[in-house]
Amino acid sequence: MPVPVPQLSRLFAAAISCALFLTPVQADAQSRRDREAVAALQQRMEAAEQRYREALVRVRNNEPEAVAESDAALEDMEDVMVECGKQRGCEPAAFVTTFKRLLKAEADEAAAGPDDDIDPFDPDPDGMMAGSVGADVPEAARAAALLSDGRRFVEMVQFNPAVQEGIRRWLTDRRHSLIVSHENYQYMRHLMWPQFERQGLPEALLFGILATESTGRVHSTSRAGAAGPLQFMPATGLRFGLGPDSSGFDTRYDPYASAEAAAAYLNERMRELGNNIELALAGYNGGEGRARRIHRENGGRTFWDESVYSQFPPETRDYVPMVIAAAWLFLHPRRYGLEFEKVSARPAPLTLERAASIYELTICLGNGGTRYGYMRMLRNLNPRYQADDVIPAGTTLNATSDVVRHYGRWCTRSARADIARELVNSDPGNAIVRSGPVAPAAAQASTDAPRVHRVSRGETLGRIAQRYGCGLQALARANNLRGPVYRLRVGQQLTLESCGS
Repeated sequence: MPVPVPQLSRLFAAAISCALFLTPVQADAQSRRDREAVAALQQRMEAAEQRYREALVRVRNNEPEAVAESDAALEDMEDVMVECGKQRGCEPAAFVTTFKRLLKAEADEAAAGPDDDIDPFDPDPDGMMAGSVGADVPEAARAAALLSDGRRFVEMVQFNPAVQEGIRRWLTDRRHSLIVSHENYQYMRHLMWPQFERQGLPEALLFGILATESTGRVHSTSRAGAAGPLQFMPATGLRFGLGPDSSGFDTRYDPYASAEAAAAYLNERMRELGNNIELALAGYNGGEGRARRIHRENGGRTFWDESVYSQFPPETRDYVPMVIAAAWLFLHPRRYGLEFEKVSARPAPLTLERAASIYELTICLGNGGTRYGYMRMLRNLNPRYQADDVIPAGTTLNATSDVVRHYGRWCTRSARADIARELVNSDPGNAIVRSGPVAPAAAQASTDAPRVHRVSRGETLGRIAQRYGCGLQALARANNLRGPVYRLRVGQQLTLESCGS
């Protein structure tokens, strides 16, 4: 579906006309009321610009109502320009930059194509170091951050054949994982990136670790016991403030807390390893004690020196260039013909009108213009809940503005909401039809609901409660389990005294 650029061009011309022909009253004559009115107009313009950008994302995802939303946002911008011309102390020329940014965004997208003429060894192939980037391109604040990140990251790492091999793997066998990682990261960016920014570390480094460690799956766990989006081991996590909190929830799964801990960990490694990011990453993967020893015994040589490189295990020698390669592609996707899917990730609270699980919400929300729907996003932003945990009405979840909008339409009083509830409450046991002679009374008694249930792999307390007709809270109390997560062990025996017979 085409983006409505012609209308934007028309409005830009109108904005220029306003700026040229409307003469505002001198600013020094403003009253307090006038200043507040001007500030309100500025806020309206910023909000309308944000609405327009979000609508464009939805237009690209072929949502039919998105074009109308983009038109409404542009009309609001036009109204602001007109009102500015009437308001004492308001200068219409100050609002023209909004239209310039939007037009530049559309022009850049229309002109985007293969970068065949880019030097493959250029450390800044996408022009990240150009001085004008932060001033003109869309999302100016993010562009400025990426500009700084690009500079720092290029200075921190070596672009060598091992990294090139990592790029090849990300673009072939692991392309899907990289794209999924980027989508997951967009939804969590507002939680994770500020932690790295505060500690002076590049965003690209955060993405590289996230993609390599977990593909952006917050509940990821390893056979060795590492957990969370950035895969902290229990002991290391405790050193940096991660682990079970008062409710029993393991904060290694929390994107905000894990990003804060990872940034602190990397800075600690950098300080003791000669500010070498490759060695810091080697310590992150292969153990900080080993990294310190190798660094000390080899006179501070870099990770790529043979005497250092050979002492790390194969997993670590593979891990370091893969992180750098993912980070590099995060900064320079166009050079490699890589297109990361754009998502509307504006954070917004979602208050449940009725009890529901994330499974149920995923079904009733639908795809909403996304490729995979909202299950992973909801789980990542609400790590305290398992997918089939029944979350009480009135609970406020972390979500996005799109999810809130879809929830109000599809998950409260629609036919789809009823279908979603029916599906998640379905019991496969009810599909079994008993035939043949009636069993003797003694045998019949053996088929009654057992008084004890042994936990199998993949089971949750919510699902067990549904199976036996128990109240979740009553079942938890009967077995001394603490919420809200109710962690179970495979083989654990649960008493069912609180359940129906």
